Amino acid sequence: MYSHILVPTDGSDISAKAVETAISMAKLLGAKLSTISVKEPFPYSAISEMQPVPPQEFYDAQERIATARVKAVSDAAKAAGLDCEGFTVEAVHPWEAICDLAKDKGCDLVVMASHGRRGVSALLLGSETQKVLTHSPLPVLVVR
Repeated sequence: MYSHILVPTDGSDISAKAVETAISMAKLLGAKLSTISVKEPFPYSAISEMQPVPPQEFYDAQERIATARVKAVSDAAKAAGLDCEGFTVEAVHPWEAICDLAKDKGCDLVVMASHGRRGVSALLLGSETQKVLTHSPLPVLVVR
C-alpha cells in the first residue's frame, strides 16, 4: 500500500501523536520511514544593522533544535525496530519544504499532526497541515 512514509515534526505533543501513528503504520506495512524538521531562516531586519542574536548563533541554535527533534523521531523508530532517515531543512514556508522533501525522497504518504483550529483562528493563523493538504500531490494522513 505505502512504501515510504514522511512524518514532519515540530517537537510538539500533537506532532508526537503523528510520529507514533507513522511508526505504527511503517511497521505494519513494512514501509521506509523518514522525518523532517524545518528550521526558521534568520530574521534579517532592514531597519537596523544591530541584530539581537548574531546570525551564526541563530543558525546553530536552529540546527540544534531541529536535529534534536529529528533524533527523537529516529530514536522512537529505532525502539520500534525501524530505521528512520532524518532531515533538517531551512525554509520560510514549512509546507513547501515538506512537500519538496516528500517528492525528492520518493515518499508516497505524509503523516502529520493538526492542532484542530477551526473558524476564525484557523483562517488567521493558517495551518502548515492545511497547506500541505492543499499543495501536496501525495496522500496526507492528518492526526489529531
